[in-house]
Amino acid sequence: MSNPQRLYLMQVAYSPERNIPVVCYLIQTDDGRNILIDTGLPDAFTPPPGLNPVMDKNVLEQLAQIGVQPGEVDTLICTHFDMDHCGHHSAFINAELVIQRDHYVLGQESPRFAANRAEWHRPDARVRLIEGDLELLPGVQILRTDGHTFGHQSVLIHLSESGPVLLTIDAVPTQSLFRANRQPSPVDEDPVAVQASVQKLLDTVEREGVGLTVFGHDGDQWKGLKKLPEYYS
Repeated sequence: MSNPQRLYLMQVAYSPERNIPVVCYLIQTDDGRNILIDTGLPDAFTPPPGLNPVMDKNVLEQLAQIGVQPGEVDTLICTHFDMDHCGHHSAFINAELVIQRDHYVLGQESPRFAANRAEWHRPDARVRLIEGDLELLPGVQILRTDGHTFGHQSVLIHLSESGPVLLTIDAVPTQSLFRANRQPSPVDEDPVAVQASVQKLLDTVEREGVGLTVFGHDGDQWKGLKKLPEYYS
């Protein structure tokens, strides 16, 4: 039976103007599985005004630092189809893409996701469409957190030493927004769902005894986190 053994955090780009990191994550299990969460920005793209990210090593280069090749990733949790989260999906040809069913449908229709659609909408892609929360394996739970976009996903990982670690992704991009009734940002689609998802994650932290909550784009927090090749165990 697979159990999460290591959690790697990868910062693949950084916007100094807005103090925003672009990030991915890797879970390794005690039986040798590699579960990737998101794949960062594509190598070539036109940034929106005011972003201007400085590119670090991309997800492929970072995984290579710890000896993981793309073909060795068996599962790719796609939190949502914004460009900074799915820029290298097509490189992971052996990975099963795990995504909310209605977000997958939305991704094929919405102009918001058109620029990078070829990365994941491929005839050779293996896609596992899920509906709502899912225990992917013991110690790894996918949490549906609508609001930023319909069908957005966060992830809860139970580690033996670090305990429960919550990855909010874009449901809560910065620690300052992790509060009840927080106001949505201009890139959030549904203000009511945003608040419901924040409350769901606050409840998760209390119920599960989460010791570390990692926010998806918090530049101040990410400066102090362990990043690949270091890991949480």
